[in-house]
Parts: sequence; C-alpha cells; structure tokens
Amino acid sequence: MYIKVHVTAGAKKESFEKVSDECFDIAVKEPAEKNRANKRVIDLLVGFYTVNRGAVRIINGHHSPNKIFDIYLEST
Repeated sequence: MYIKVHVTAGAKKESFEKVSDECFDIAVKEPAEKNRANKRVIDLLVGFYTVNRGAVRIINGHHSPNKIFDIYLEST
C-alpha cells in the first residue's frame, strides 16, 4: 500500500494528522539531517499501522518534505 506524507522536520510540537486514507501531514521534532526525521516518521507510521519496522519503506522523497511510503500490510 502506498501512502503520501508531507513532513515538517524540526517542528516545536509533534503532530500526526490523517488527511485522507492515503495522505498524512506529520510534524516531528527531529531535524532533517542524518536521516533522523525520516526515522521518526517511520516510527510513527509503524505505530499507526501496527506493523514491523521492516514493513515500511520510503519509495520517493528521501530529501524532500513530500514523501511516498510503501507499507506492507499482511492479509489475514
């Protein structure tokens, strides 16, 4: 499943807002250096979808605030 995420790195306050089924606005306190903000966003998505960390990958936007993530959701 692909989702689009707009990330604000270095925010004073963390927030996680679901805009639609496949679109999120996320603000994290971590700065956008040494991949810290991306790792925090992955942690938040792992918690939201209750999947393993290995099930979430950045597909596009490693250095951009607009990112596309691939989340592998196991079918039961």
